Amino acid sequence: MQDDKLAADEARRLAQHEALKAGVEGDVNSEIAARADRPTTRPEAERMEHVAGEFRGKALDEVVETEREVERGRGAARISQVVDFIFWVIYALLAIRFLLALLAARSTAGFVKFIYTISDPFYAPFKGIVAEPTAGGARLALSILLAIVVYAVLHLGINKLLRLVAHRKTEI
Repeated sequence: MQDDKLAADEARRLAQHEALKAGVEGDVNSEIAARADRPTTRPEAERMEHVAGEFRGKALDEVVETEREVERGRGAARISQVVDFIFWVIYALLAIRFLLALLAARSTAGFVKFIYTISDPFYAPFKGIVAEPTAGGARLALSILLAIVVYAVLHLGINKLLRLVAHRKTEI
């Protein structure tokens, strides 16, 4: 018997709460609708237009800045591709020169002369830095390997520098 009274009391309170909640919700909705229907005053409309203009200006500035950053990134990526190509050509020339020296290729052969002539500007700063062991006419051109390592470090440094330039800065 006590449980029935308690359940009935809870049901009555819940119904009252829902009715009160619906009434408050209706009042708030009607107040919002009334404010929306009411014409805005001239200073209020000017202020809203000013605020909207500021937001539009900020949005446009952000779009322009983002576009500049994207273009800068594209330019740096294109430069990086050219740098990569140049360094891979240098690596290939030095590697072929290393193999020719290792195999004791005849220096009078046309291809050998061609490779030596083209790779000389890249190899010259490293020539004679370290001793080059020889065995039966073949020599282990450690200077060429050193040149390849130095050019690889230089290549890596240039690419990292380009990434710093192209890195898009973001603000929160």
